[in-house]
Amino acid sequence: MTESNENSFSFPLMEKSILQFWQENEIFKKSLEQTSKNEPYIFYDGPPFATGLPHHGHLVASTLKDIVPRYFTMKGKYVSRRFGWDCHGLPIEQEIDKKFGMSANDFVAKHGVKKYNDECRSIVDRYVNEWERTISRLGRWVDFKNDYKTMDLSFMESVWWVFSEIWKKGLIYQGTKIVPYSPALQTALSNFEATQNYQDIQDPAITILFRSLKDPQVYFAAWTTTPWTLPSNLSLCVHPDIDYVKIKLENENRFIVLAESRLEAYQKNIKGEIVERFKGLSLLHHPYEPLFPYFSELKKSGYFIILNDEYVTTSDGTGIVHQAPAFGEDDHRVMKANKLPETVCPLDESAKFTIEVHDFKGQYIKEADKDIIKWLKDKGLLLLQSTIVHSYPMCPRTDTPLIYRTMPQWYVNVEKIKDKLIKANNQINWIPQHIQHGRFGKWLEGAKDWAISRSRVWGTPLPIWINDITGEQICMGSIAELKKYTSIEVTDLHRESVDDLNFKLPNTEGVFKRIPDVLDCWF
Repeated sequence: MTESNENSFSFPLMEKSILQFWQENEIFKKSLEQTSKNEPYIFYDGPPFATGLPHHGHLVASTLKDIVPRYFTMKGKYVSRRFGWDCHGLPIEQEIDKKFGMSANDFVAKHGVKKYNDECRSIVDRYVNEWERTISRLGRWVDFKNDYKTMDLSFMESVWWVFSEIWKKGLIYQGTKIVPYSPALQTALSNFEATQNYQDIQDPAITILFRSLKDPQVYFAAWTTTPWTLPSNLSLCVHPDIDYVKIKLENENRFIVLAESRLEAYQKNIKGEIVERFKGLSLLHHPYEPLFPYFSELKKSGYFIILNDEYVTTSDGTGIVHQAPAFGEDDHRVMKANKLPETVCPLDESAKFTIEVHDFKGQYIKEADKDIIKWLKDKGLLLLQSTIVHSYPMCPRTDTPLIYRTMPQWYVNVEKIKDKLIKANNQINWIPQHIQHGRFGKWLEGAKDWAISRSRVWGTPLPIWINDITGEQICMGSIAELKKYTSIEVTDLHRESVDDLNFKLPNTEGVFKRIPDVLDCWF
């Protein structure tokens, strides 16, 4: 080759000529035909969301996803390599919410489920051509013509089948737990999503006083960075083995109780003489006056008392924790352990106060903080007000604060089968090896029950029908099974096609109605 030819050589032109050769001669198709009668090798490829363009983050993964099927094809296996599209879930819904400038709930209330889902369908194929061009340019062989979509009838029915198999094993249940929640998206998120976007933010940090019902001159000091949870307070909590003190305030006929080790942090605000020392255990079941009147009727049911638990620390605050069981995992756990199962959650889907908390009705919780603090100050119950900068979880899609709140959801009982999962993990050939008992193994050891339901619109509906009188539950595993109960053969499984398919059973009172939830798209 001459020097001039060497200088004129172009890698991009060479790539394009190879791609053209592959395309014109259907090389990938012929490679599939050569191995079509051989033993298949199944390669599961996590599909991209249909709403986004390919970016640099996809390139390395796509290269690996090409190498593995090529290797096993060369070993004589048949590897079909169908391309897939992830079509359900928040990424699609968020596009529609932006388009119309309203939440999914507001859109559905105005236009109905079918109209909303039709809008979601309409944008699924928006970027197909760009994906095909980029993936082909990488030199990756995949079948775009015989692709699959998670919104396909066959795919959704397979999800129903998987769900019904788990149901038959007794691993599906409905429960109320504390979950991460995005007020902006009006939906619960997975724990994985909730840990994707921590940011340093500034929040109010206040110390408030809860008045003893046994001695109106005694106040218990508690610290919180979420004043908006105080109207939902139902108990206080102290550590049974920590030393607490009662202090007689200078020039006042009032006493304040807090952990002795926290006295130094409050030396400017609590001045007086220690008149009594005692362990937190001695405060167990001590009653106090609710800060707000909204749920005070629960006093007669045993609420508004001090509880004991070892999660309480003295690293900050006062050593006394205010508990709102609708908004804290430990709060919720401790209340249930003490047979106080009731929670109050006076928030709507947008995290605005409902009529139950009438003084702050319609206010978004973070905006209500200042008015709640003013209320406490006017009542003489605000001991200290400051601000704190701390790392806080933000919604990964809207960059707005998440909250943790109780939500009734459907769960897979992962903890029941955790030992089997760990045993199965030991049989996997991990590359690199340290992942097996490192990152993944540790994750399995701490795995919790999986919340798989979402109060959303665009997704695979949960195939559960519940009798409105007897409470009996029936899970559908296929279209044929649904037809057996309803006499209707559906051609689509989205909510608009199944929400209204109610049925009765012979010799059984009541009507079976589908629950409105859809499955988490990760399911």
